[in-house]
Amino acid sequence: MSMFLKTEPTPVYLITSGETNRATTPASEEFKSLLALVRVGIAARVTLIQLREKHLPARLLYELTARAADITRATGTRLLVNDRADIARAAGADGVHLTSQSLEASVVRRAFGDDFLVGVSAHTLAEAQAAQGGGANFATFGPVFDTPSKRAYGSPVGLAKLTEAARALAPFPLYALGGLTLENARETLNAGAQGLAAIRLLSDPHTLEATVRAIRSEL
Repeated sequence: MSMFLKTEPTPVYLITSGETNRATTPASEEFKSLLALVRVGIAARVTLIQLREKHLPARLLYELTARAADITRATGTRLLVNDRADIARAAGADGVHLTSQSLEASVVRRAFGDDFLVGVSAHTLAEAQAAQGGGANFATFGPVFDTPSKRAYGSPVGLAKLTEAARALAPFPLYALGGLTLENARETLNAGAQGLAAIRLLSDPHTLEATVRAIRSEL
């Protein structure tokens, strides 16, 4: 199930910034910008895209996902939806990314089958082990470095914890997340991450392709 995640030299996981809200409509600029970012992500050959739009009403999240799935279908990029496995499946996405508040990976795996991609957010080795044991395809691990969006989860775990987790779980894929930059990408990969996941680093459609090329040149 995880093999397709290695189709590129360094898997790259683009996570959207969550700027939509309950007032968003399909005509809103932020809605259209997300679909544009998905198109650029495909052109940049990112491995995974997560729609992390937590404030959208379910109907709008379904519509966004269905439109994004139409764009990613038959490409090398896989589409995930944050938390809502039901919407992901109904709208034709490839899978779900589960948070610490979501259903357990094992429950989602049983409900949606082996062909449904399941990612899990992990902040400790124990959480990453639970993801692996529950049948997830991969886990994000972090925040590795300080980043504003992850300060609610406490201090950064650091590269040493990433290395410990990567060694303990190998060959289960861990994607480093949190505070990643082009300057620290190499040391993060050398620490054992199989891929890099980011919001801020991959948020600019004008620089996305160049950023992904730069990341992959580090390996």
